[in-house]
Amino acid sequence: MKVRGRWAFAAAGLLAFVLIGSALAATSGHRTAQAKAPIIIGWAFDGTGAMKPFDTPALAAAQLQVAKVNAKGGVGGRKLQIRTCDTQGNTPATAKACALRLLGQKANVLFTTCDVDFAAPVVKAAIDRGVLAIAPCIGTDQMGPKRFGPKGRLAFSYGNVAQDEGSAMAQYARSKGWKTASLATDTVIVYFKNVIQAFDVRFRQLGGKIVAKETYQSLGGNNVQNAVSRLNDVKADVIVTSTAGAFGALSPFITGLRSLGNNTPILNSWAGDGTYWLPTSPKVSNYWFVTFASCFGDDPSKAVNAMAKTVGAGTGGFITGPSAIDGLVVAIKRAHGSTKGSTLAKVMEKFKNVPTISGNVNFSRTLHTVFGRRYRVIRIQDNVPKVVGTIVAKKVPKI
Repeated sequence: MKVRGRWAFAAAGLLAFVLIGSALAATSGHRTAQAKAPIIIGWAFDGTGAMKPFDTPALAAAQLQVAKVNAKGGVGGRKLQIRTCDTQGNTPATAKACALRLLGQKANVLFTTCDVDFAAPVVKAAIDRGVLAIAPCIGTDQMGPKRFGPKGRLAFSYGNVAQDEGSAMAQYARSKGWKTASLATDTVIVYFKNVIQAFDVRFRQLGGKIVAKETYQSLGGNNVQNAVSRLNDVKADVIVTSTAGAFGALSPFITGLRSLGNNTPILNSWAGDGTYWLPTSPKVSNYWFVTFASCFGDDPSKAVNAMAKTVGAGTGGFITGPSAIDGLVVAIKRAHGSTKGSTLAKVMEKFKNVPTISGNVNFSRTLHTVFGRRYRVIRIQDNVPKVVGTIVAKKVPKI
């Protein structure tokens, strides 16, 4: 009886130990499950409107980069997961609805379209809830506190800030020996206007002279030819604009000048990337643009060329999607796994030459859009694009 009693006591103690151990294991397992919950990236993209040529390649390439990250174990053992919503042209109502839908799906971060005006409803929905908002390729300093106030510290873009891009264009123009420039500003979005303003300031700082300034408006504007006629009356070494083929004015702008016998070099921002907009007759020549990467198989980076081929990219902007993923991964790692918006924002504001597939990126407390990236310079001659150099802006001018 005494033996049985001691065995019963020992058995009871063992049972208690097992139960405690099971409880601890269950608690640990619960914590492990929580730690390994996916990091959800909500992506509101334009699949039908004017931003489609920029949004969809960036998203497709980002999916590839996410797969690479996940194949290596994710971020701190957590896999990345992209959940999408089509804003269908980025009307304020559809954009906001997408943002709310994605936030309702517990998105840890919201990605948005490549123009700050179109993106605003998504950005506001995110930052109002303390969620980090990222645009792969918005190109203005308005993606941040400048436009969205104190909450705008949660808003960032992996596009190139227009001041940096316009500065790089001015440097390249002077390196070509172009001393005089005519400016043609597409007034339809802020980014287009800011690029030309930055070029103006930096070109003159570098000793260049602005000999003409004209404006026009794409996306329904009917004054392109008026601007072309006036530009044709002024002799310049280069004509500088910032507009996108998808917005409808680039082809008429170039064709209009060439039909007048004006073969002056034309220099554009990354908005003028791609060959999808090229007219078949007359073919485009003496046309340059700066961009994130070449989508034509001749980029200096083999990784970029491989991804461009896989995605079937039509512009170098495709690389902004995976670049934003790279940056987000770095931020989460430096934040010790946190996905809290304010924590990630503080980390990103300190980015200095952070490596991404698109090259090194920088942010600051005031500039939440990338500066200091190495641009590819591409020339189109007889409708054939070719990388002819790279350039990094030495100065970000004030505009």
